[in-house]
Order: sequence, then structure tokens, then C-alpha cells
Amino acid sequence: MSRPLTYPGRVPATSGVLVDDAYLPLRPIADASAGEWRAGDETLDEVLAELGRTPMPERHPVVAVGSNASPSQLRRKFVRRGIRPVIPMTLADVAGLAPGVSAHVNRWGYVPAVPVEAPGERSRLFVLWLDDHELAVLDATEPNYDRRRLPVERHPVTLESGVRLPPCFVYVGRHGCLVDETGRARRLTDQRSLIQCLLDESAELRRLCGSTPDEFVALVRDETLRDTIHRLFPVERRALPQPRLADLPSH
Repeated sequence: MSRPLTYPGRVPATSGVLVDDAYLPLRPIADASAGEWRAGDETLDEVLAELGRTPMPERHPVVAVGSNASPSQLRRKFVRRGIRPVIPMTLADVAGLAPGVSAHVNRWGYVPAVPVEAPGERSRLFVLWLDDHELAVLDATEPNYDRRRLPVERHPVTLESGVRLPPCFVYVGRHGCLVDETGRARRLTDQRSLIQCLLDESAELRRLCGSTPDEFVALVRDETLRDTIHRLFPVERRALPQPRLADLPSH
């Protein structure tokens, strides 16, 4: 939040469990459910039981495509709401889905991620495991997104242990996604490169926001300017709705 050009934050290289301000690595066990994976000498199920937290069978799998895959962002969200963060985070392959770019600018100055359909592609993404209360809290932190359930026939999710998951949730953007000059949904890149590319492709955006990512970030803290950019994207045919994702069931 204080350094928008670092979005989406530091993302771990391995599965793990966020516990307070620590990230405990999880070792996948072949063909085993996530609760059987090992955190040191204990299983994930045992770690959750010792901490008095909701067991894995009662948790909901949520695919993370942006900063929700960053432990520091999750910690901030839950601590601010008085909840001790104990969040399992497991790597998985998600078919037909990729991290794209939302057609709006966040109030902190970055252009956030959004899931986009990617037929024939597979993305290695984190799956968060949340209980009912944690899920409601995360919903409240996503005003520009709607939680939807991914159908397994279109978007199967397979843990790195080889176990196929039941239908997972994902947060679908309310503003559609940005496309490149060929009309293809953009893929998420580092913010500095992304913003520079958006500026280079639009004289009007440069007029409004300057010619560099640093100027862009400083200027778009203004809500009126963000609203102007939000209207500019579709006018310049740089925004694409995603009805197939937006129309997915919420339960």
C-alpha cells in the first residue's frame, strides 16, 4: 500500500501456513490431501488442531490471483479486523485461468490483478483455505470483486500433490479486464512495466497521469482522476467484460 509499484507484494515460493507474522513451509505428500502435508514434524491438520483453529475439512478453498497470495497482505487484512491470521496456503495448478489486469486503478495507486479466462493454459497459483468467518472477512476487503465458484469441468484445480480439489472460489473483477493492442486479455506483470506499457499506448493517459510509473502512482491517488481513467479504458477499447466468469455461481 505504501509502495504501489511493488504490488502484489512478496509471494512465497512454496506452500505454507501463515501464522501471525511467520510463514511455515509445507511439504506436499504425493497423492495426499493438504491436511496430510508436513510442516516440520507435524501434519497441517495437527498444526491447526494445536492452534485451536478450524480443521481443513471445514475450510473453503479460494484461488488467489493477486495480492491475496502475499502473506503480508493477508496478515494486514486479518489483523486490522482483530483476527489472528492462521491461513493455509497451498500451491495448485489451475486450468483455463490466468492472472490478468483489472480495468480500474486501486485507490493506493496500483492497477490490480483479476482472473481472466485462458483456454488451454494452466497457471500455478495459491489456494487459500478459509473458514466461514475468515471468508466473510476476506469478502469485505474485496469491494471491486465478487466471489464466484469455479466449475471443475471448466477450471479444474489440482494441488501440487496431485489431488484434484472440489470447486474452488475465486474473486472475479467487477470492472472487466484490460486487453493489449491485439485485443487479448493482458497478463499480470510487475507494476512498473505494466503501468509504463499502459502509458506508452495512450496519449490521453499520459496527458492525465504523466509519462512515468512514479508520476502515475502519485497522481492517481486522486479519486476524480481514477474515475476518469476508469471511463477512459472502455472508450479507448482497452477494457473487456468477462461475462462467463461474472455469471458463475456464488455458492
